[in-house]
Amino acid sequence: MLHYQRYRKNPVVDYPERKWPGLEITKAPVWCSVDLRDGNQALIDPMVVEEKIEMFQYLIKLGFREIEVGFPAASQIEFDFLRQLIDRKLIPDDVWVQVLTQCREDLIGRTFEAIEGCKQAIVHIYNSTSALQRDVVFQMDREQVTQIAVRGTELVKERAKRFPGRIRLEYSPESFTGTELDYALEVCDAVRSTWGATAQDPMILNLPSTVEMNTPNVYADQIEWMIRHLEHRESLIISVHPHNDRGTGVASAELALLAGAERVEGTLFGNGERTGNVDILNIAYNLFSQGIDPKLDLDRINDTIEIYERCCKLPVHPRHPYAGKLVFTAFSGSHQDAINKGVKAMKERGGKVWRVPYLPIDPADIGREYEPVVRINSQSGKGGVAFIMDTYFGFKLPKAMQKEFAQVIQKISERQGEVSPAQIMDRFREEYLNRKEPLHFRTLTKVEDLGKEAEKSLATRVLVVYTDHGTEKSFQAVGNGPIDAVQRGLSETFGMRIKVLDYVEHALQSGANSQAAAYVHLLDADSGRVTYGAGVSSDITRAAMRAIFSAVNRLGLGS
Repeated sequence: MLHYQRYRKNPVVDYPERKWPGLEITKAPVWCSVDLRDGNQALIDPMVVEEKIEMFQYLIKLGFREIEVGFPAASQIEFDFLRQLIDRKLIPDDVWVQVLTQCREDLIGRTFEAIEGCKQAIVHIYNSTSALQRDVVFQMDREQVTQIAVRGTELVKERAKRFPGRIRLEYSPESFTGTELDYALEVCDAVRSTWGATAQDPMILNLPSTVEMNTPNVYADQIEWMIRHLEHRESLIISVHPHNDRGTGVASAELALLAGAERVEGTLFGNGERTGNVDILNIAYNLFSQGIDPKLDLDRINDTIEIYERCCKLPVHPRHPYAGKLVFTAFSGSHQDAINKGVKAMKERGGKVWRVPYLPIDPADIGREYEPVVRINSQSGKGGVAFIMDTYFGFKLPKAMQKEFAQVIQKISERQGEVSPAQIMDRFREEYLNRKEPLHFRTLTKVEDLGKEAEKSLATRVLVVYTDHGTEKSFQAVGNGPIDAVQRGLSETFGMRIKVLDYVEHALQSGANSQAAAYVHLLDADSGRVTYGAGVSSDITRAAMRAIFSAVNRLGLGS
């Protein structure tokens, strides 16, 4: 059995004054990518220098202006990588590179060696402040741990005075979520005071959920409580760095933004230690789906996936929000039907606001295609098959025909699993367009307009040439139009009792080589059976004739 008795609930915040539940996110935060540091250190096969350079340049292309490039004092590879960025002048003037270091004099010195020649840099110092780590890792009391943070700040300040470029301090009380709030406030205020942050030259105060320890609302309470109680709040940029241990990293980040956070550190697709960092793309696309500019260039997600998977050697999960191969794919019949109707309504109404069931955003807006939105398997229904026929091939099947043809595809899917669009179209040709036996329509000629001499309802005479089991034959017939005349002619010639229940036509494509599709719903009055026929031609009358003959052959009528 699970030994749940070994565990205890983490304490929540007694904070009834909270305001964040009544607020809304109205703008994007400042984004800081930690793909090259936190994300990279979690890879089984970390990126080499050239891969890191490629990733760095792509992050800039996406719109990141703050990028944590590594822990240069801890690794020669990371030191060399940063030197390459500086020496090769690969850092744009408007980009802040961020470097991480512990609050140790030797590491801080090495860090400043690494950023020499850089125009502007964020020096990110940290030390763990949680009650658990103070006890089992450092065996230090609060005052001793605070002194580590203060001394690290002093060392950075001394170095920054001699540095020719611009330095911004970032401080993280690591394991913030496991730190008593009163003590977290104490150490953060001490660092701010030591650095001398001002509203004109603020420092970054990063409050990480280094380990997710509670529900996201508790994290939001912690962030709001800190913001309300910090001294000289105007001199601080409040940042969060959520991890995903409980699988709620995105929710934690979003609620932290409600609570007043202004900056988010994370990675593309959420890579990081243990269950990962917060997924920046997920949050950014969430903002986009609510009509908020995410302040990142995210309209080519396939490019992002390709670079990430190649450099990180990690696959993007097929159900990953927005990026997964299957997230815009519907197998369920009811979902397919709703998507089909939603897309159709958008086209017909010319709507400027995206409103399609089951699709929170238009896949095309982020570089995805409509084609994979609906895929057909044994769980699919008529709506999905109709969507494929319309989206891929331009055939807008009448509603009753959708059900009829879906039953044909259902049998295939039950036998083999997923059915590709090409297979669906092949079967449509086989079932409808190529049904030319035993009767094959060849030509129709309008013989004469009977005019006033005939009944008003029977004003068209046609000559139809066809083949019957390969033998060419013909008949003449009279009706109220070509379709009615051919129906009467077939009935008289073959002793059928057929009736056209419905007729639909539409253009398949525009331009000089345009074709038309016609669909005829036919009843065999003797047996009571009904079916559809379909025909295609550059001439709509010819398409209609082919549809009638297709339906007759599907009903098994004729000689």
